[in-house]
Amino acid sequence: MDGILSYWLQLILTSALSAPYAPQFEAALPNHPPTNITVATTGASGAIFLRHFLLTVGRDKRIETVNFIASDSALRVLAEELGLRGRSNLVGRILGFPRGQSFQKIKVQSNADIGANVASGSYPADAMVVIPCSVGTLARIANGVAAQLIERAADVTLKEKRPLVLCVRETPLNKIHIRNMYRAADAGATIFPLIPAFYYRPASLDEMAREFAYRVLAHLGLPQPHAFRWKG
Repeated sequence: MDGILSYWLQLILTSALSAPYAPQFEAALPNHPPTNITVATTGASGAIFLRHFLLTVGRDKRIETVNFIASDSALRVLAEELGLRGRSNLVGRILGFPRGQSFQKIKVQSNADIGANVASGSYPADAMVVIPCSVGTLARIANGVAAQLIERAADVTLKEKRPLVLCVRETPLNKIHIRNMYRAADAGATIFPLIPAFYYRPASLDEMAREFAYRVLAHLGLPQPHAFRWKG
């Protein structure tokens, strides 16, 4: 009997892993615009995109709570690209605000705190965005390796069928990266590569990064009034 049960379990798993390319799990957008968002940043280049994403969610009055997580590798990128050092008033300095100022609704969580609120499915987060998302973080999310808070929060987002947006930044992509993007998408994540648009002729890096932030938020059901819209 044990042999028959083992055979059927193996057959089911094999069928699931070799299924067609249609995603097995679809993360549904919330019925209302997200009011509680988790934002994570990792060791991929592109801190200016994070800055404008945080500025936009900070100013959007529909969003009430933002839990922000930065990996240790992200802190190094922030130091290199934005000239930041240390962790004090991290969000305020990312945003370029005067000393001690920030958005009160943005709460900083330690990536080492695996027991933080966003690590539990009972916490009412509506969506999660990883911007930029390194391919290392992508790999851990895609394969369920949740040793730190970013990956655990993403794992929770997927298991609760909530929107997870991964702004992957890497080039060129090898087959491992592509397979992991497929695995994450198959589990319900949206792969939203950190590729800005140029057809609206951005006049600066800041304008380009801001427009990218607008597009990510529009995907989550939070369209921004000043976003560029193609009219044909």
